[in-house]
Amino acid sequence: MEPSAHAPAPRPAPLLKRRKMLGLGVLAALAGGIGWHIQTTGPVFSGATLSAAEAQARAQAGEILLVDIRRPDEWRRTGLGAGAHPLDMRRDDFTQALAALSAANPGRPVALICAGGVRSARLANRLDAAGLGPILDVPEGMEGSAAGPGWIKSGLPTIAWNAAG
Repeated sequence: MEPSAHAPAPRPAPLLKRRKMLGLGVLAALAGGIGWHIQTTGPVFSGATLSAAEAQARAQAGEILLVDIRRPDEWRRTGLGAGAHPLDMRRDDFTQALAALSAANPGRPVALICAGGVRSARLANRLDAAGLGPILDVPEGMEGSAAGPGWIKSGLPTIAWNAAG
């Protein structure tokens, strides 16, 4: 009996299926790893930076204006670094509020801190490019990053955030 012209195509061997699945898995892992790397390393501020310990010491000495740009829920969860001024970077009037803080602290560089240095670097770059400054960044942030352990893990003093004032 002759084979039919309409015979089904042969199925791939199980080994070939496993290789394809493994290849797709490797691609997915690489894509996820690249995304994680970009998300966790974030931007780098092109200006001067301070460690959390340096920021705390200089804020306590009155040499810098330390501004915590995180959200209120983050301030509530971890507290604020002692000497830091809470100013949510999402505020519509952020620039004006920062200018008012700076006017009350004339001549002091502004140091920005967030949770892990990503938001502070982005904002520091924008403020610096706009000619507002001098601006400093605290890249390890409150909770730590590749730049260092952060304010909290370094055992630096924190104060509870009071939403009323």
